[in-house]
Amino acid sequence: MTAHYESKHGQVLRSREELFMAFTDMRNFTRMIPEQAQAQVSLDADFDNLWATVQNFKIGVKIDERLPYSVIRLISTDSPVEFVGALHFDQSPVPGRTEFYVVLDANLNMMMRAMLGRKVQEALDKLVQGLVDVSEGKMPDIPEGML
Repeated sequence: MTAHYESKHGQVLRSREELFMAFTDMRNFTRMIPEQAQAQVSLDADFDNLWATVQNFKIGVKIDERLPYSVIRLISTDSPVEFVGALHFDQSPVPGRTEFYVVLDANLNMMMRAMLGRKVQEALDKLVQGLVDVSEGKMPDIPEGML
């Protein structure tokens, strides 16, 4: 059964082009992990792919499509859960900002959906809020136990 999630929309203090380019190369994600978390998270990447291991949970993500300055589509690879995600970079009515949000469709059985559904939604919303905060020079709110 496919579960559909859409994060909240955030106004990131960067142009669409600048924000899109930061996400277009998966190697950039390996540089974004805080030092405190590097002992718990193993990341490897090339331009199109990212492989992560967290608490013996392995997941691969591949950029499947890039629509310049508007959408980056991601698919799962080598993952126990099939998913497709899209990072959206929309024009903001506020000059110098980008409306950013994430859409995720995951194949989850009923039990997994019940156990993880709310956590997936919260994680997507925190991702967007963290990006907004960092763009404004604030420290993102990193949940306890994640570092």
